[in-house]
Amino acid sequence: MKVLVIGGGAREHALCRSLSLDPDVTALHCAPGNAGIAEVAELHPVDQLDGDAVARLATELGAGLVVVGPEAPLVAGVADAVRAVGIPVFGPSAEAAQLEGSKAFAKDVMAGAGVPTARSYVCTTAEEIDEALDAFGAPYVVKDDGLAAGKGVVVTDDLAQARAHALGCDRVVIEEYLDGPEVSLFAITDGVTVLPLQPAQDFKRALDGDEGPNTGGMGAYSPLPWADPKLVEEVLATVLQPTVDELRRRGTPFSGLLYAGLAITGRGVRVIEFNARFGDPETQVVLARLRTPLASVLLNAANGTLDNEPPLNWRDDAAVTVVVASHNYPETPRTGDPIEGLADIAEQDAPHAYVLHAGTRRDGDAIVSAGGRVLSVTATGTDLSQARERAYAAVGRIRLDGSQHRTDIARKAAEA
Repeated sequence: MKVLVIGGGAREHALCRSLSLDPDVTALHCAPGNAGIAEVAELHPVDQLDGDAVARLATELGAGLVVVGPEAPLVAGVADAVRAVGIPVFGPSAEAAQLEGSKAFAKDVMAGAGVPTARSYVCTTAEEIDEALDAFGAPYVVKDDGLAAGKGVVVTDDLAQARAHALGCDRVVIEEYLDGPEVSLFAITDGVTVLPLQPAQDFKRALDGDEGPNTGGMGAYSPLPWADPKLVEEVLATVLQPTVDELRRRGTPFSGLLYAGLAITGRGVRVIEFNARFGDPETQVVLARLRTPLASVLLNAANGTLDNEPPLNWRDDAAVTVVVASHNYPETPRTGDPIEGLADIAEQDAPHAYVLHAGTRRDGDAIVSAGGRVLSVTATGTDLSQARERAYAAVGRIRLDGSQHRTDIARKAAEA
């Protein structure tokens, strides 16, 4: 099978790495990719939001499967364009991707499906915003209705900050605060059958102790030793399957990766948000633990034959990912800085630790930073303590001027 992956971040590097290890994959392509992905896949320049361009490339390559990584191409209808030329594609239609593209749409689907979530108001005027903020009180949870690259949500006790963020959005969802730890649970679906993956937890704040501004994610780990062993089973029954069934009932079947962001509250599991694609950086740790070859699972989802897929096989190992970010991320990150130490990790830490590139590019013989989140250093171990130790040992070899990373990824879970 020839596979084309669309995207150029660490999530796509994780997908490409897993696909490159799959014996069924005879040729692997990525567009546009990055400096790290170039080591396992052939890169192609493409506007990843241009569905016709992606479909043309897939046709030229003779791809037997296209995997759309990021949310923006999905919302832009790239998967629809690829399907229209008869190539199997892993990723929902533009209509179904509104589950991520619009918080208000997601709330409406959850209401129809009876999925437990936070009470909320959709606001478009200053008056509605003030009424909603007053109704819920602090902590205030304010979400831009549209796509915001993981940074459209503000959770704060500061009324002025909450109101300013809300007023800066065309349409905004204001909702009650959900207490309790957060969990990310992915599921692969063909629109009927739902195949849940293993849960992970990510760290959104920039600084240790969950301080600082919200980011796209500074690290993740899996498994969750503190979670109820029946969590996946419960979420499948109360969240994932009902959502897929509701979307199919509405005539907008969802085929691809359904990502449920969950809060484990005192009143039970509640959905914080849905995403329509693999999460970053959780994908890095979830795929590190997946033993089942990836290509056939994604192809069965694309072809509507997921019921043929045997149960997924998982490694007992734990996995930890630490994100190395550039100077001044997430505000105005600096790019173009040379990255050193990658060869040292490959020589001294493999196979237990490896680097997945997020924002990098090749500049002559050097690899330089090209984004806010630059690298995802991922490691496995017999438990979270060993995986953490290996991940941070590898992080210590990286030299990137002004870079930053959190030092407490998975610490509490490892010590529990």
